[in-house]
Amino acid sequence: MASAAFTASSLRMRPAPPSLKHSQPSGLRSSLLPVNMKAYPSLTAHRGSLHICCAAKPETVDKVCQIVKKQLALPDDSSLSGESKFAALGADSLDTVEIVMGLEEEFGISVEEESAQSIATVQDAADMIEKLIEKKGA
Repeated sequence: MASAAFTASSLRMRPAPPSLKHSQPSGLRSSLLPVNMKAYPSLTAHRGSLHICCAAKPETVDKVCQIVKKQLALPDDSSLSGESKFAALGADSLDTVEIVMGLEEEFGISVEEESAQSIATVQDAADMIEKLIEKKGA
């Protein structure tokens, strides 16, 4: 078991003191991680493992969801989130290419083929978009 020490924009792990080793609730799934006065849904724990990602802005995730719905002809009331997998939504490889093309057009970015192949979820796409936009602005 480990405890986390948060700094302005990073997370460091260190062993928990013996008095805290058995006090962690076992049902922890996710929480909001405050970074630079913003809360990002980016900390998830599953059975002894800890997954941290640099979550994209909610607006970016929402735009990606709208593009995915449009490209896959899903009803407007379809429930999509960052964890939604393209394959689970019925997308094949051609659909994924079309989704990436829609993202490129909407956000004014260019996605390398290698990066496009690593996109499996809405969150993957949103994170990649923000990285590309950041690079473009630098």
